[in-house]
Amino acid sequence: MTTTAAVDPDLLRRGGLALDVDGPRATISLARPEALNAQTPATWEALRAIGDALPADVRAVVVRGEGRAFSAGLDKRFFTADEVDGLPGIAGIARLPDDEADAMIAAFQAGFSWLRHPARITVAAVQGHAIGAGFQLALACDLRVVGDDVLFCMAEPTLGIVPDLGGTHPLVHAVGYARAVDICLTGRRVGAQEAVSCGLAQRAVPAGELDAAVGELVAALLAVPAKAAAETLGLLSAVDDGLDAAGALAAERAAQLRRLRSLAAGEG
Repeated sequence: MTTTAAVDPDLLRRGGLALDVDGPRATISLARPEALNAQTPATWEALRAIGDALPADVRAVVVRGEGRAFSAGLDKRFFTADEVDGLPGIAGIARLPDDEADAMIAAFQAGFSWLRHPARITVAAVQGHAIGAGFQLALACDLRVVGDDVLFCMAEPTLGIVPDLGGTHPLVHAVGYARAVDICLTGRRVGAQEAVSCGLAQRAVPAGELDAAVGELVAALLAVPAKAAAETLGLLSAVDDGLDAAGALAAERAAQLRRLRSLAAGEG
């Protein structure tokens, strides 16, 4: 049965997003194809609201873009205008006191950071251009499946700013420091073949087969018992966050005991 989580429809509209919840799977679609799914702060506010509102039984989240691009990045108006849609542009943020500017950027980041919470697995289905904020949104997900037409680009440094939506940590972890430097400071495009070979994406398929491939992947992920999947995600996430070998062994022991006791109690 398809349902909708309790997110303000007007906020979704202003953010250029569509949300569909179908049992254990939620699909977030960037839904401004006429603007190549360019993002605004309202997009990030809507993403944060979705993360807060998803039902607990949602175990997998797919993030996709409508039309020929995943996302062309930040709406260009924010580079030139002091205010757009009631929110400050880049120049307006620069004039804020430090604490206010920091809090504003932290709120933007919160729209992305929940996608890496071990409570659920997240998959980015990426076709066409994924530039700047679009690249960082794909990086926020646990897994990335790409169309053979994909072009990733971290454009921020070439525009005089930095990636600030949480993209630097997963990029370095995915491809290594040196390649991340190359990608960020040259602003070059990364295609499907390189993305898979360097670990940026897990699989590349013909663009017309992207939705089907993601559907098959999500079905496989959801076939794993929910509590075992959540515990495993938690273990892997802790290692990714810097947990050392001894700590990982201890975490595995504790997680396994929780699972064995839950299974013995008939809780699944």
